[in-house]
Amino acid sequence: MAEVLVLPAGRLPRAAQREEAAAPGSASGGVRLLLRAEGLVVLAASVAAYAQFGAGWGWFAALFLLPDLSFLAYLSGPRLGALAYNAAHSYLGAVALLAVGVLGASPMLLAAALVWCAHIGFDRLLGYGLKYSAGFGHTHLGRLGPQDPW
Repeated sequence: MAEVLVLPAGRLPRAAQREEAAAPGSASGGVRLLLRAEGLVVLAASVAAYAQFGAGWGWFAALFLLPDLSFLAYLSGPRLGALAYNAAHSYLGAVALLAVGVLGASPMLLAAALVWCAHIGFDRLLGYGLKYSAGFGHTHLGRLGPQDPW
């Protein structure tokens, strides 16, 4: 016979409390963990591919933080900031550049795309998701800040 967990009224297990407390439109719990693990896999795969096809580690270091220049758009407000950040931190542009680099046999474009993918993967691993216009801390991976459970 299966046991039934009975909780006092209004009490949820911690994991359920975190799920319930998540901002609308953001991932939480196991889904959030899975998305962050995907970031780790993309980072590792991009670095491994760069080691094979890249243009040297100095080039990697020089390009790695380039997408973060999109932060400057937040000087014009959260709506434009989120738009610019998301454009620079979405896999759409990075994978499109990767395809152009491969199909066009362009080692420099391929290298730049791999660095871009590595950057996005690193950010996702750290919990920096795509931004909502409500502010920098409001992401698809949950709210950034001290309440971050991971």
